[in-house]
Amino acid sequence: MRYILITIGLFILLCGSVGFTGPAREDKLEGRTVEYFKLNSAAFATAIGDLKTAIADLKADSTSIKAARHKLADARLAYKKLQFFFEYFFPPQAIFYNAPAKVEVEDPFIELDDPRGLQVIESLLFDDPLAYKAELGEQIELLDHTAKDLPALIYNFKATDKQILESLRLELVRVIALTITGYDAPMLKTGIKEAFNSTTAIKYIIEPYLKLDYKGSDSLAVFLNRSLLLLERNQDFDSFDRMAFLTSAALPLQQELGRFIKANQLELNTSDVLNYDAANIFSANALRVPALAKSTGTNSGLAELGQELFFEKALSGDGKKSCASCHQPEKYFTDALPKSVAADGHSSLNRNAPSVLYSALQKKQFWDGRAESLEEQVEAVLFNTNEMNSSRQLLSGLKKNVALAKQFQQVFPDSATINHTLIGKAIATYLQTLQPFSSAFDRYIAGDKTAMTSEQIRGFNLFMGKAQCGTCHFAPVFNGLIPPLYQRSEFEVLGTTASDDLEHPELDKDLGRFEVLQAEPYKRAFKTPTVRNAAKTAPYMHNGGFKDLSSVLNFYNLGGGAGLGVNVTNQTLSAVPLHLSGDEMKDIISFIDALTDEIPISKLPN
Repeated sequence: MRYILITIGLFILLCGSVGFTGPAREDKLEGRTVEYFKLNSAAFATAIGDLKTAIADLKADSTSIKAARHKLADARLAYKKLQFFFEYFFPPQAIFYNAPAKVEVEDPFIELDDPRGLQVIESLLFDDPLAYKAELGEQIELLDHTAKDLPALIYNFKATDKQILESLRLELVRVIALTITGYDAPMLKTGIKEAFNSTTAIKYIIEPYLKLDYKGSDSLAVFLNRSLLLLERNQDFDSFDRMAFLTSAALPLQQELGRFIKANQLELNTSDVLNYDAANIFSANALRVPALAKSTGTNSGLAELGQELFFEKALSGDGKKSCASCHQPEKYFTDALPKSVAADGHSSLNRNAPSVLYSALQKKQFWDGRAESLEEQVEAVLFNTNEMNSSRQLLSGLKKNVALAKQFQQVFPDSATINHTLIGKAIATYLQTLQPFSSAFDRYIAGDKTAMTSEQIRGFNLFMGKAQCGTCHFAPVFNGLIPPLYQRSEFEVLGTTASDDLEHPELDKDLGRFEVLQAEPYKRAFKTPTVRNAAKTAPYMHNGGFKDLSSVLNFYNLGGGAGLGVNVTNQTLSAVPLHLSGDEMKDIISFIDALTDEIPISKLPN
């Protein structure tokens, strides 16, 4: 089973989307959406009923198991026609029907709920269906009961066109970043068919605007039809050309949908993180850094001060270390060590030092997520006796540095002293500037078709498809920040081994997030890091135990720790081997190399 972290804020944000004041125009989509829901919820209920029958008919033969999986695929396809509606207007129902097959953990109360829904049924049907027949029966009974009552959900339902259009643009992000990767149907591999159904729903709901003479409706229709054509032309999950789909259809569709909504004054943004002024989700400004970093924005003077402090050794207890000692720009802000050198100069820290590039584009900091913000992380490092080993007295003494004190005074004119809070704010602001988005991949997505090789393009398609890398390393940052709202960072249990000696695997002893929050699902759970610049940041994993990307790919290809035979009862990574060939793994590594940024090293450590 996989585990997931569901925040209360997500419910508040999404549930709060209902009830906004409508535009000063006649709304065209509410009635159409309601009728669409009635029709397709009935079809969904029928599909759930058929799945219930198939589960009841499970026997010790492959035919009945295949039949049940087929009916599950039908139910999933029916659900995808409704997903945009559930996710935006009724998120608890979306979680009920299609949450990941993980125990749900709610911070800060650590309330555990058993997972339920279609993804749980998939995990059981592809594990040992007969052994889990009773549990399968319980799962489908719950879904069957509620699916029959779905019409009651929309009693007195009200929504404006602005709300409905926002639900559609969020569904498109979901298609781009989740559905085509197989995120919620990894074993069935129905992701392309499901993306087709989601896109069909988008087209159907928006049809009244396409038929009338609205600004941009023609271009919008062109890319909607092109997206549907590509999704229908090849629905084989492993061979689907995701790069062609994105660059020639889905990303232009996202841009045209945004332009259309803006041109017709139908804008509504209930998300703190998503920037609807960006062309598409891969644009450098697609995500709002201040919202994720919990800051008020990036002030140039403050960022410059933060950069000075990042390299300032006087921040350490012995005056010999700076932030840049472990996060060296010329090494893509890592130190290339399995585990960084501690403050005493000879022992090692407990974990590998990850790159701080893109560190602002995540919701939790540190491998175990113990810091809620960059500022909190900086202060934690400053006062950790094994890291910077600083003190409040030492930091206040920085005013003896005349040049630094003057710079502080210019940035913080109302502050009489230099203190840890201001230092943390300044360094955190500098870190917010470290999201280059300047790799060959970024240039290719932006239109430079010479930027990537054929091997790298094949690697991208594998990464986002057969290899299932994109189901944890989510676009566009390729880290654990979960689409489409990008409100939370995912933690995964990989069953990470102590080293890359996979012939003699031993489970790493680090308990990860469990040491922060004493919840069983968090045992050996670690935040999913970005793979941007990973080609330059060896060694890998939280323990630095994997020397190169080949060993990392081998580990995943064999199903992680559980796939290697290590006892990891709560592993969230599928233990089923990926069956990637040697050439396919080489292509994936080539793609990861295409995620290497061109970063100017303007200043090196002192």
